[in-house]
Amino acid sequence: MPKLDGKIAVITGGSSGIGLAAAKTFVDEGAYVFITGRRQSELDKAKAAIGRNVSTVRGDVALLDDLDRLFAQVKAEKGSLDILVVSAGFVERATLAEVTPEHFDKTFAINARGAFFTVQKAAPLIRDGGSIVLVSSGVHLKGIPMYQSYGATKAALRFWARSMAAELKDRGIRVNTLSPGAIDTPIIDGQFKTKEEADTLKEMFKQMTPLGRIGRAEEMAKAILFLGSDDSSYTTGADLAADGGITQI
Repeated sequence: MPKLDGKIAVITGGSSGIGLAAAKTFVDEGAYVFITGRRQSELDKAKAAIGRNVSTVRGDVALLDDLDRLFAQVKAEKGSLDILVVSAGFVERATLAEVTPEHFDKTFAINARGAFFTVQKAAPLIRDGGSIVLVSSGVHLKGIPMYQSYGATKAALRFWARSMAAELKDRGIRVNTLSPGAIDTPIIDGQFKTKEEADTLKEMFKQMTPLGRIGRAEEMAKAILFLGSDDSSYTTGADLAADGGITQI
């Protein structure tokens, strides 16, 4: 029997990378999925790739009106949901001296503020016994130069998983974080002007990772499936490090 048979899921940042891989996996496991993203063209491609049991809602998680519209559509179409995956994210590398207020505010608006209010606005629609997965990052566990703002936002998610898990426990709603290592997705390429620069970073992370490679989005999707499904029914407030050992060894 599929692990998510009849479940309704919302995945932010579901038009590419880890979010898209999770959406495909969820649908394969029997769920109906709503995915969000800022670019309609990418959402259209994602919907075609998923193929069935998916609705797309264009929007920016940093804009509260867009979040209201997303969950209004979920309520109108399905009435409620079972699983929320907060995967929308933004990365822009900058040294301590290079960080500007604009960079700082944009990073926090998407990764932290957007994530928090996504959960706040979704919570009334989540059925008792549901699951929330916040996609954090192993960066919050290590001191990595040039990820000052990004790492701080991911540390915020780790705290919120604990505090939200404590607050929602009486409804049986579990809240956990996934902390990926370096994963081969468009978000790495987007940090650089050239493919050569991106490949250099990938090689650096490969050398840093005990398993000797960077991860795949499909591997993260399986980890999210674990946290979102009843396979992790006795797990809440936890952080699953799926990072090839880079933060653990």
